[in-house]
Amino acid sequence: MSAEIATCTEKRWLSIIGIGEDGVEGLCSVARQLIGSAELVVGGARHLELAGDLICGRRLAWPSPMSDAFGEVRRHRGRSVVVLASGDPFYFGVGKQLAAFVPAEEFVCLPQPSAFSLAAARMGWSLQDVSLVSLHGRALEGIIRHLQPGARILALSWDGATPAHLAGLLDARGMGRSRITVLEAMGGPRERIRHATASHFKIEEILPLNTIAIEVIAEPEAAFIALASGLDDAFFEHDGQLTKREIRAVTLSSLEPRHGELLWDVGLGAGSIAIEWLLRHPSLSAIGIEARNDRAARAACNAAALGVPELQIVQGRAPEALAGLARPDAVFVGGGMMDDRVFEAVWAALKPRGRLVANAVSLETEARLADYFGRFGGELIRLQVARADKVGTMSGWRPAMPVTQWRVRRP
Repeated sequence: MSAEIATCTEKRWLSIIGIGEDGVEGLCSVARQLIGSAELVVGGARHLELAGDLICGRRLAWPSPMSDAFGEVRRHRGRSVVVLASGDPFYFGVGKQLAAFVPAEEFVCLPQPSAFSLAAARMGWSLQDVSLVSLHGRALEGIIRHLQPGARILALSWDGATPAHLAGLLDARGMGRSRITVLEAMGGPRERIRHATASHFKIEEILPLNTIAIEVIAEPEAAFIALASGLDDAFFEHDGQLTKREIRAVTLSSLEPRHGELLWDVGLGAGSIAIEWLLRHPSLSAIGIEARNDRAARAACNAAALGVPELQIVQGRAPEALAGLARPDAVFVGGGMMDDRVFEAVWAALKPRGRLVANAVSLETEARLADYFGRFGGELIRLQVARADKVGTMSGWRPAMPVTQWRVRRP
């Protein structure tokens, strides 16, 4: 295998090499040769120190932001360049960013075991049964969507304070009995593994390079985020501007989220549609457009509380606020369909085969949707929900206002 790799590297100017805490001792002979012969070696200060005895060329430590160094890598195209990374460079590592501007046929990657692989081996966990999360450079709330009863989670830390912050989050959400294991500097002489519960987390002086293993144990009152569309309305703070649970479930079904797609939620309100869109899959993205300051702020709080802090919110009134936004794969219009300019703007922006879904409660908006349905086709449906309620000493059905929904696909 090493001979095949050596032949491959003769044709490729960029070598992306994973290095562990054991330094050069853990590198194969090909990796050592590539580092020693490179004109430029790029990596974190820790990586450059670990490989220091092998480096003969110029050293470049990643600046902040690290993308500032990508131009220097490009300028060395055709000459020997090595980029050092932790473990597996293509698992929450720099490999993805490098592959965005260097074709695969121009680089070779020699990975080491990732922090996830090492942590799973230490814990005796099968990786296929574990949720893998990175909190490095990301909001802590991003882990909330993975907190399920009995779940096992491996999380890459941002720094030495991350485990304590995470313990506090778990405790506050009724999961204080969850078991937390902090694995530091795995694979090297400083490796250390310590355990605690979330509610009694007293691990101190944690190294910045750490990975967190979590076994979720919850109290009966803990609020978990269901894996299906249509979360209980109580999950959302709102001022009445909320697509209710049953209508929301149907709306998400009509929007048909698919891998990697972008949603525009026009008239964001409490953010429930955009938030549930994002919860369907981590590859999805959403932009919410909201004219009112208070509602935009409330939607942002809801997004963080439900584990999707990546929701992008544009404060402004459609259609003006839509200018310059990335083209959507799907659009939900919860408000503004009485303005023809809003429809024209979102219809023009939709990608081919993109989906538009609009809900109406008022007779005037319903008439407008019926007109669009007559001109553009699609489906027009009426949704009616009734809830059992007290009627004197007995019970009866109390209907909610009917909702008319128009869904259409752009040719």
